[in-house]
Amino acid sequence: MPTPFELLHSDHEKVRQLLEKLTETTNRAEKTRTQLLAEIATELEVHTTIEEEIFYPAIAARARNNAQREDVAEGFEEHRAVKRLVLPDLQQTDVTSPEFGGRAKVLRELVLHHAEEEEDELFELARQLLSTEQLEELGTHMQARKQELLEQKG
Repeated sequence: MPTPFELLHSDHEKVRQLLEKLTETTNRAEKTRTQLLAEIATELEVHTTIEEEIFYPAIAARARNNAQREDVAEGFEEHRAVKRLVLPDLQQTDVTSPEFGGRAKVLRELVLHHAEEEEDELFELARQLLSTEQLEELGTHMQARKQELLEQKG
């Protein structure tokens, strides 16, 4: 079973590649943009769900001070901004419009910033707060939940 870090990093890489492809398209690539956006939305939904249901609560439950709790809260807030504002706005934008390209780049920048910060700060915090055994258990739980979510998307 992958560690939580391997699982989440792999997700980050997959979404980063999809976002790069999306932002490299032109407004003539209507079908490609539509397909990529749908795939990105699914990947982000599954990824944020396992983080919000499993990874973040495991860290928050063991946080020793407000700064550590704020780091976790920031992750939740960045998810909220993408899921409730940026992604829905992009999904409602005509894929052949000039606005689509600009909004896709904003989504990419937000997601890449979030992933980098998460890997630099929250991964380290998790390593400090959880034992090797707890991390292994977390990875197993996250992988199982991810598989369940992907099957539901089917």
